[in-house]
Amino acid sequence: MTQAAVSELDERVPGRRWTVRLDPVGRGSTAVRISCSRPACAEQRLPSAAAGRAAAVDHVKAHLRAAAAPRAAAYCACRLADCRSHLSDTGRPRTEPWRCGGPVVLAVVTDREARWWQVMECCSRCAAATPGARTAATSQPPAASDQPAAPAAGTSPAAAAGAGAPQFSDHQATGPLPAPRPAPARRRPAQAKIAQLLIPHDLRPVVLRDELIELGDLFRAYQKREQPDLELLADLQERKARAFNSWADTTGQGHLRWEAQRAAQAAATTRLQHQQRSGGTAGDSVARLLSVAGQWEHARTVLAHAAEHTPLPGPDARLLALMLTLRTAHTGTGNLVGQDLTALGLDDPQDLVEKLTACGWLTLPGTAGDLLASRPESPTPIAVPSLAPGPDGTGPFTFGKKTRPKLSGWAQKVTSDKKLRKAKASSATRLLALTLATQCDASGCLGSGGQGVDLDALATLVPADSDELERLVEQLTAADWLTGAALTTTRLTGQLTERVLALTCPLPEQVGAAPASGPSSRRLADTV
Repeated sequence: MTQAAVSELDERVPGRRWTVRLDPVGRGSTAVRISCSRPACAEQRLPSAAAGRAAAVDHVKAHLRAAAAPRAAAYCACRLADCRSHLSDTGRPRTEPWRCGGPVVLAVVTDREARWWQVMECCSRCAAATPGARTAATSQPPAASDQPAAPAAGTSPAAAAGAGAPQFSDHQATGPLPAPRPAPARRRPAQAKIAQLLIPHDLRPVVLRDELIELGDLFRAYQKREQPDLELLADLQERKARAFNSWADTTGQGHLRWEAQRAAQAAATTRLQHQQRSGGTAGDSVARLLSVAGQWEHARTVLAHAAEHTPLPGPDARLLALMLTLRTAHTGTGNLVGQDLTALGLDDPQDLVEKLTACGWLTLPGTAGDLLASRPESPTPIAVPSLAPGPDGTGPFTFGKKTRPKLSGWAQKVTSDKKLRKAKASSATRLLALTLATQCDASGCLGSGGQGVDLDALATLVPADSDELERLVEQLTAADWLTGAALTTTRLTGQLTERVLALTCPLPEQVGAAPASGPSSRRLADTV
């Protein structure tokens, strides 16, 4: 009996398979060629791809109508093509055979571009595992009289299969069945994360760990929101800044402090955006000329750079160096006209340009007089060699070529303010106006949180002594630029007027004093 079963396995026939292809005839022609793998089918040529696809589909349907029904005892034809069902995920043969099953079917497979159609005779399980396969016909189950008798004691499963049972590609004549898969090992629960950082399970105090876990869950929930909520996001960033500062204090890891600073900056920027969009107070809802917090930081960076690298003393040289730096910040070169210099309130612009040229800080193609005589239709090209990018392509500033003209336009708007021009303000007054525009909060109050500007820090940006500074403050007050100004021995307090709030670059808000929100945050604040 065993010999009969093995003989039948040897005589099994593989499943049928044929392919219909659609190929172009040649270059420069829209005609296509239809070919079939069946020897009896002749090649066809049609004038277009659309006609060719229609004819190819009809050809496949004709084969399906003429073909015999699927044979229940056939091998899977897909086995011959190394289908994904008979291979592992790595493309190599499986360590355990693929378990075919179900009735044998005729399946039709085509590619996405409809360039070929393949009909194959395989089991229904392999057809279901083949992408894009559609079943065209199914074999009939064997009749009851054809079912094999129950195997006798000691008879192998292969011998008991009988002559009428379906034979699939994974069945073997002899040998044991594959061992059952072992039970998957239990995995430890995923460790809590926040900002792609693992939260140690032994982190103490416990309230700090609970706050970090809660914040991580809240940030992930926020990312799934359909609509943004800037006020909620700002609150989360403030809580994150406080929590990461406490985490850094506990562990002494410097990168956590850096993450806290980033969160504090993000909180200030997000809250300001929310105030601008929601129309809070008059100082918060103003449409600023520089509308992005990053541009405000760049403006402060350029002011500090000019204070450190101006080659000549005095407010005239400082203001001119600042304006030329903004014109040439990206590549070290730019264009200038005489009106750009005469509108700055300089005492002797020609002499100042000659001095900057003589010391090598500024390069001109002609003389200072030619620069002052140039008009907008024929600007003078200028160069500041110290601002040119180095061999690595980087310069002293990080902003790009689109940000530079915005910063330059902002500075020119401040220095050419109508009331400053009408009062014939000096270069020192205009330089102080530029500086104070970058040293206020969102409402216009001087200093961070309205605490005023430190005079020592102000002296590094505006070269003026205390007596001169008092006179400059009075000029700005008279020009409706500053109100409520008070000058002490250490600080300058006051507020910029509402008419110039559009020209301000607010300082980042202090988030350390913000009230805590959330139960874990309140417990953390009490602990810390």
